[in-house]
Amino acid sequence: MNREKSEIIALQALTYIAGQEKTMSWMLAETGIDQGTLAESAQNPEILAGVLDFLLMHEEILIDFCTNEKLDPASMNRARQFLPGAPVEDY
Repeated sequence: MNREKSEIIALQALTYIAGQEKTMSWMLAETGIDQGTLAESAQNPEILAGVLDFLLMHEEILIDFCTNEKLDPASMNRARQFLPGAPVEDY
């Protein structure tokens, strides 16, 4: 996993979420971003991080996305580590 792969996965997730009106409305409400800003900023790594954060907070949506894209759900945590604002694990 690297930053480029993480951004690709986040863009796939955004496309998936955008294709589901209810889920898209839910994400917009939770994040406080409006649809126009989201469309204009879709390449912004901070926005992409927010998309992955949304997925990671909602297991059912995460599992459905990963099943649809044939991804391991655990890979979402790894992908999130390469985008801004990732939690730092203290060992």
